[in-house]
Amino acid sequence: MLRSSSTFIFFIFLFIIFFYSCEKEDITLIERQQIEEQSEAEVVQDTTYTDAELLKVLEEEIEFLELEKEGYIVDISGMDVVKENPKKVYVHYLPWFQNKDFDGYWGQHWTMSNQDPEIKDENGNSQIASYYYPLIGPYSSSDPDLHEYHFLMMKLSGVDGVIFDWYGSRDVHDYGLIKKSTETFINTLEDLGLEFSIMYEDRVAAQAAEQSLTTDIIEAAQEDFTYINDTYFSSPKYMQYNGKNMLFVFGPHHITTETQWNQVFDVLPTENRPNFLTLWAASDRVGVNASGEFLWVDKDHLLAHQNYYDTYQASNAITVGSSYPGFRSFYTEGGWSDGSNDWAIDLNSGHTFAETLNYTHHELSDFIQIITWNDFGEGTMIEPTQEFGFTYLQLLQQYTGVSFSPNDLQVALDLYHIRKKYKQNAFVQKILNRSYKYIKKLRLKRAHKILKAIKRFY
Repeated sequence: MLRSSSTFIFFIFLFIIFFYSCEKEDITLIERQQIEEQSEAEVVQDTTYTDAELLKVLEEEIEFLELEKEGYIVDISGMDVVKENPKKVYVHYLPWFQNKDFDGYWGQHWTMSNQDPEIKDENGNSQIASYYYPLIGPYSSSDPDLHEYHFLMMKLSGVDGVIFDWYGSRDVHDYGLIKKSTETFINTLEDLGLEFSIMYEDRVAAQAAEQSLTTDIIEAAQEDFTYINDTYFSSPKYMQYNGKNMLFVFGPHHITTETQWNQVFDVLPTENRPNFLTLWAASDRVGVNASGEFLWVDKDHLLAHQNYYDTYQASNAITVGSSYPGFRSFYTEGGWSDGSNDWAIDLNSGHTFAETLNYTHHELSDFIQIITWNDFGEGTMIEPTQEFGFTYLQLLQQYTGVSFSPNDLQVALDLYHIRKKYKQNAFVQKILNRSYKYIKKLRLKRAHKILKAIKRFY
């Protein structure tokens, strides 16, 4: 609710002004906005605004809403972030979470075998299958508010795109949900100008064959590759390198000969044969179909990095630098393993991430994969958490050379929280849509003011 009856009367007065504004005044408002948009990217400072300043912002935004409806304002997609470091940075992303508020139930990646998010601690935090807690709490991967929040955070940190962990085209286990969630992200990705790619898990083909969902493992993989070609390669923002689509495989572990992979790739049109990257030391299982390999988190830590670069720096294979904040798996405690992941790499208050991000040989890599954005089960997440706040994104901002700060990241976080607080208020949501567009256009001061105004007067 508005804070007082006098404020409410004044706000109603703003509505009257809006509805009886003349066309000339509308056009002047548009021209003023266009002039402001031509300025350089803004950086948010801690500022106290007067009631009059914030009410004026609300008045203008009400007018802009009507101008959008009448077609005077047309949004242009893309969020053009300037980076001093030209190295492309992609984050490995897990689209496999469900929460009760959005989906009606808690998914297994928050619960594993023995955790119950309905149980709260003294701070109100849910019991989840991780040693770390998301700053926004346990979420749903299908939630459009989450897509907006995660991708704005990435853009403000200099991230160029997302590599989705993908489990095939069939509704086996929770794989159908992962596929569906992946596809809910694409519109927001394209709108902000982020690229994306698919990392295929070939074990899903083996599982499909075992359950007689297809004739054999090769046919299962062919069906998945056909789906990838038809559904993802057609996106204008699908990740490319040297003019070819990028496709990753976590392995392969089940399709392990060149002859088999030749058969899988035969279903793709010749012009759509991708650059195909395997897990480190697995390209021999793919043969001539392999374009390179990528490193993953390993208990040998920096020794694995050294070995990887020593192997590939003299070759013509695509080289992928890898960076991570550490490793601390919850699988054993969560009842999902028998100790196979009982090793750890200390997160060391952000120093491990800085160490791997700035590793000496990164200049030799063609691009970097950050492992990961949000694997809470293995403790490799860089998304904001209660334990680390914006630490990892600040380090990433320094590495990529963007001009943004934690204050700017806070604007994206505030937008998410206010969306949730006023999720039943359609009018506020329309103003918040405007705030999203301001962040996209790098007018963060304006977005900050709007969010402050909503907090103060509602």
